[in-house]
Amino acid sequence: MEVGGAVVLILAIVAVACLPAAFALLFCADEIIDRVACGYAEWRERRRERRMIARLDRAVEADALTAGVDLTEFDRPDRRSLQQIAADLRIFAGHRAAPGRRAAIWHAGLLDAYDEHLRAACRCLGITEHLGELTGVDRQIERVRVEGALHAAGLTLPAARAPHRERHH
Repeated sequence: MEVGGAVVLILAIVAVACLPAAFALLFCADEIIDRVACGYAEWRERRRERRMIARLDRAVEADALTAGVDLTEFDRPDRRSLQQIAADLRIFAGHRAAPGRRAAIWHAGLLDAYDEHLRAACRCLGITEHLGELTGVDRQIERVRVEGALHAAGLTLPAARAPHRERHH
């Protein structure tokens, strides 16, 4: 009987030790059930979203669209955002439109900076450009083509036009 009595004693000690946990479980059951239900609903929603994205990828053949884009360019910490590049391009375009009485070297430097920003925007959007390879009129024509391609991709730049002057009578 001593073995049976020892087992009963151990079970009684375990029951007394687990009694607070049992009460907590009983009183917090609705909270626990709510958390489990919410967790399951979130898991289902994430799974549904992943399946929808996979279906959309297959429908538009996303792999073929992004085949020519180097995605490692987007992960570099020193990469400027497209919004910053676009803002700089708008500033440069404004200066290009009204060169004023500035030196020719300033204008050439401005065009070089503008072209470099155009090239950066093209890299961000996966647009082919040849600004670095061309000079003279060919480079000007390529600049216009690149501006048009960026506009078609959704990046609007102000047209380079002379500022309006008021006539004094």
